[in-house]
Amino acid sequence: MSNNYKHSQITEQIIKAYYKVYNKLGIGFLEKVYENAMMIELKKLNLSCESQAQIKVFYDNDCIGEYYADIIVEGKVIVELKAVKEVQKIHEVQLVNYLKATKIEVGLLLNFGEKPQQIRRVLD
Repeated sequence: MSNNYKHSQITEQIIKAYYKVYNKLGIGFLEKVYENAMMIELKKLNLSCESQAQIKVFYDNDCIGEYYADIIVEGKVIVELKAVKEVQKIHEVQLVNYLKATKIEVGLLLNFGEKPQQIRRVLD
């Protein structure tokens, strides 16, 4: 299986939930509102989810920082939510850094902006 398709069944379900939330709520809410709605939809799809999952960043053997991923699905996909006009490169970099700091290889960046935007990233 090509890495581009790694965990594609899970990401397809997440994207399905994303469009359901996007179409129902529209734009203009805070990210936390979308996160709460996404958790409801993902659970309806019987996906195991954790919101605000702690990610520790290590340098050598020392913990040098902590981040919180919006949602981790099935322990295999990090979902980072945004509610901005346009996704910026820094948002993608943030997602890639979350992947680097964990053993998770697949990430989705989902934006609840004026136009729905989704970006999928895979690390080996």
